[in-house]
Parts: sequence; structure tokens; C-alpha cells
Amino acid sequence: MRVRVFYHDKCFDGACAAALFCRFYRERIRSDVDFVYSGLLHRAGALFDEKQFDGDENAIVDFKYSSSPKITWWFDHHESAFLSPADAAHFEQDQSNQKFYDPAFKSCTSFIAMIAKERFGFDPSPVAELVRWADIVDGAMYDDAKSAVEMQAPAMKLTMAIEASTDRNFVKTMIPLLAYHPLAKILEEPFVAAILPPLLDRHRRSIDILRERSTEKDGTIFFDITDLELEGYNKFIPYYLHPDSIYSIGLSKSSFRVKVSVGSNPWSKRPPTVNLAKICERYGGGGHARVGAISFEVTQGEAAHKAALEIVEELRASVRQQT
Repeated sequence: MRVRVFYHDKCFDGACAAALFCRFYRERIRSDVDFVYSGLLHRAGALFDEKQFDGDENAIVDFKYSSSPKITWWFDHHESAFLSPADAAHFEQDQSNQKFYDPAFKSCTSFIAMIAKERFGFDPSPVAELVRWADIVDGAMYDDAKSAVEMQAPAMKLTMAIEASTDRNFVKTMIPLLAYHPLAKILEEPFVAAILPPLLDRHRRSIDILRERSTEKDGTIFFDITDLELEGYNKFIPYYLHPDSIYSIGLSKSSFRVKVSVGSNPWSKRPPTVNLAKICERYGGGGHARVGAISFEVTQGEAAHKAALEIVEELRASVRQQT
């Protein structure tokens, strides 16, 4: 039995969700199974290549819905989970009891743990550490910006490695370990330990770069690092540098996209009032109420920059109206 698992790539929760799904599947659905992992990234244009839906079963976790009949399992918690109203209607009509959605959950991992326990009798207690940290990382439930940026906890180092590694097999190698090993133990694996020192150096440099590049006005931070290879930067650095901010908009570039990242400060004394997922959806992106993103083709740098500046002005105007 071959099960292909599609997961949100370069994302701690995406990797943890894939790991937990596979453990649940092996324990409660069938044990004679080979898992094949495929990372998915938000990009301009088509998100899915249906030729890849080649497993005996195909699962998607922590990523948008596909109405393909070849997709047999789906779990997601993003507010912007559906590419179209037709996809949303398709999900509502599904009778398989194998496709689940709830945007109220902090992480897809904790959502899978709950569904697997309540619907299928799975015991999530052996993966309690994984579930707890997926909620902390994806739900930005750190005590303060300092703990989010200074990388002390094993989960934070793994998050940095997952988000910044350029090796396409890195996360695929890590997923089976996440399902059965303590996070601190995974840090000791040679393929992880080897990349941590240069990534920590890069992280420290990115703090200095964002200190130089970011500006805050009307509670809203803006920075453009499209001329640098920094897409996997720690998304909490802007709030670490500008603790009184409410929102952050960043432009970054990789080999396959220009990305507009839109977020809100989890520690702001002034709570955000704008649904960022709704803003991002207007430009073809999505996310959660408190954090979202938009992907443009690499040739669409001007369009990405224009969108970012429009969002900056919209959020700054909303803050001015609050005060």
C-alpha cells in the first residue's frame, strides 16, 4: 500500500501534521503502508499537479483543498482553505469522513490529533510534545518576541532549519523522525546538526539586515529584502525590533516567487482589527486572520511591490482610525 502525503513545505506545522497523519494512519487505518512525501508551496498559478496524485491513497495536510477524486484524505485549518466557491461546495458535499476542516485550531497538527482521537480512536499522548509545539509555533503563542527570535527551544531550531533549508529532501527526511522521536533528539541527527551553525549565523545576520531595512509608521512595519536571499527569515524579527508595532508587511524573493508576507504582532498592546486573510485573498493569497501571504511569479516584482505598498497604506490608515 502506497500513500502519498502532501504537506505545507518549509513550515514546522506542515511537517508535524504530515508526521502525525502518518503515525495515525499506520496505527488506526493500516500498518502495511509505504509513505511518500511531497511538499507543497503557495505560488502564483496552479498549486497542484494532478499527475502527482499517484498513491493508492493521497492525503493533503495543512494546505488548500483539492476537489480531485484522487485525494482521499484532507486536513486544514487555514481561513483561506478553498481556491474557489466550487471547491468549498465540493468539500461540504463530501461523505467520506476522511476530509476535515476547522479554522479555529492553532495548528493543523493539533486538529489532526483531535480528529484522529475522537473519530478513529488514536492515542495522541505519545506525540504530545509535537502537538504542543506545533500550536506554539503556528499560533505564535510565545511568551514574548525575545523567546520567538532567540532560538533557545529545540522546536525553534527545527523551525528555522525547516524554513531555511534549501535541500529538497531535508523535510522529507525529518517527517518520519518527528512522528516518533523527541525534538531535542532530532537536533542531534547528523543531517540536522550539520546545517544548524550556518543557519544560526544567517539568522543573526538577518536580524541586522531587518534592523537596517525595516521602517515603522502608524504601527505598521514595512521592509523590502527582494535583493537578498532571505526568504526563510524568522517572521517575528520585525516585532522584536519594533515592539510597539501592530502590523508587518515584508517583500522577499526566492527562485520561484516574490512573496508579500503580512502579519500582526502577537504581543501588541493594541490588538489588530483587520482580517489579514481577507486582504491577502484580494491579491490571490490567503492565510489566517492574524497572518497571511501572497505569492507572485518571479517576473512580477513590480506587481508584488505595488500590492505590498497598497496593503501598507490600508493598514496604516486602519491604525490612524483607531487612534
